Amino acid sequence: MSLQAELEAYKEKFLQKADQNKIEAFEGGIQEVIQSGILKQALNTGDQAISFTLKNAKGQEVSLDNYLEKGPVVLTWYRGGWCPYCNLSLKHLQQYLPQFKKEGANLLALTPELPDKSLSTQEKNELEFEVLSDVNNTVARQYGLVFQLNDTVSGYYKQAFDLEVYNGNNSDELPLAATYVIDSSGKIRYAFLDADYRNRAEPEEVLKQLKQLS
Repeated sequence: MSLQAELEAYKEKFLQKADQNKIEAFEGGIQEVIQSGILKQALNTGDQAISFTLKNAKGQEVSLDNYLEKGPVVLTWYRGGWCPYCNLSLKHLQQYLPQFKKEGANLLALTPELPDKSLSTQEKNELEFEVLSDVNNTVARQYGLVFQLNDTVSGYYKQAFDLEVYNGNNSDELPLAATYVIDSSGKIRYAFLDADYRNRAEPEEVLKQLKQLS
């Protein structure tokens, strides 16, 4: 089953179980993100990727530039291990990792989660690629990917889990679930940007883009 099919199945399950007020609140939150203009400000195809150094789940520093010296990089953001859509996406990316590596590419995943939380996510999903903690969304902000939850959506999240514990702050800010394919020169050759967190880059499409680099 494709990633998008699994995402749609989970979405349908949520819509069947959730009350109408919650559904309308989440849909309204997505519309606010769309109307914010974030999709126009985010780095996109043809832009130069911004270099960064972040710590991985084990506290080791990881540099985008160092990975680009080895070849192309698939750079993806996820909101957190609390997000079922993110976990589905990470699982599918892990399945495609051998094929990405066959094309000479490495995969880096960024999250606003604190390192101990990102380590839990990495272990839970048995991820064999770097998971980097972008605390306070510092790098995501440079890429133009950060938005703030409205009070209603934030309230629903607080009923389910404590975002402040995951991220170490009370900003209620999250990154778009963006994915980039960056060539070894640092140029963005593919960008998946969607204001709806339930949609993610299909790994098969990412692989297709990597093959076009060679």
